[in-house]
Amino acid sequence: MSNTLWQRLLPSLAVLGSVTSLCVGTSFAKHLFPVIGAQGTTALRVGFSALLLLAIWRPWRFGPTRANLAQIAVFGAVLGLMNLLFYMAIKRLPFGITVAIEFIGPLSVAVWTSRRMLDLVWLALAVLGLFLLLILPLFGVQVGALDPVGLLLAIAASACWAGYIVLGKRAGRMHGGMVVSLGLLSAAVVVVPFGIAEAGAKLLTPSLLIYGLAVAAVSSAIPYSLEMFALKRMSHSGFSTMLATEPAVAALAGMLLLNEQLTVIQWTAIGVIMIAAMGSALTARPQETQPQVAEGKLAAPA
Repeated sequence: MSNTLWQRLLPSLAVLGSVTSLCVGTSFAKHLFPVIGAQGTTALRVGFSALLLLAIWRPWRFGPTRANLAQIAVFGAVLGLMNLLFYMAIKRLPFGITVAIEFIGPLSVAVWTSRRMLDLVWLALAVLGLFLLLILPLFGVQVGALDPVGLLLAIAASACWAGYIVLGKRAGRMHGGMVVSLGLLSAAVVVVPFGIAEAGAKLLTPSLLIYGLAVAAVSSAIPYSLEMFALKRMSHSGFSTMLATEPAVAALAGMLLLNEQLTVIQWTAIGVIMIAAMGSALTARPQETQPQVAEGKLAAPA
């Protein structure tokens, strides 16, 4: 393989590695649910992720102002709520389906901010995917049983991801490492009390702390490093397109690591939503918000 071809492939492989690491980390995190619940797992994941990124970025070096801190606090609170809702959703739903539903959030932001007729096509495809998952069962079609509370939680997580992207765009003038590290610290302040209420002193079990640290590294520190590498070497549209493979990777991880089996219609719905996300990324104009859609996943739950 020539050096030129390898240089072209390496950023895409980095994004794929990031997505795979996120999905594997989340799949292993789900094994903690029977012990400390979804809320306790979220607390460990977000808490350790915050500590890791604070150590990496040392955000105090960038001299954040009070206004910066207030803005980041709101941003982080939404991030924390998004993580909490997502983990509570995957407790009740297959991993791949939850991620596919969650992708509706950033896709909606991309369509809303562009307001082009072509983007209505991508929105229509996303709606079709949701129709296959949510509406067909109401007509007696055997799609596969999905927990209604889990669906509501996934939709709420999707709305939080949309809000996270909008708030992230407003914070875009600040240093990215400072925003994501302090944002995760704010997120931890939001979710840790829920984890304590759910799991109590179990969160301090040494073996669980080690497991939680490993989950945080695999689902945050490693993906973050790989995505930063890729973003410097490929277009935002290309990055977003590669990122849109996540629902399929999540579904495969759920099948291989969690024994979550999906029906043909559910796989089709995931594929339709992925096509919508990829189409939106590939046809986006440079001035549109695709960078925020892409980077919004750096600290996101999966």
